Amino acid sequence: MPKMKTNSGAKKRFALTGTGKIKRKHAYKSHILTKKTKKQKRRLTHFSILNKSNVTSVKLMLGLR
Repeated sequence: MPKMKTNSGAKKRFALTGTGKIKRKHAYKSHILTKKTKKQKRRLTHFSILNKSNVTSVKLMLGLR
């Protein structure tokens, strides 16, 4: 049986935490930042945990299942 390939787009965008959860970056922080408030840009800087409904599909893309 051949090896399972990881999705190269997914491996750039997601990372595993120590407890096995998947962390992701927030969207809307790459351009057109002049019209966004400081508070909004500061909140978008931090990582967040992936939603439970998307975990199985992302794990498949990362080759973790």
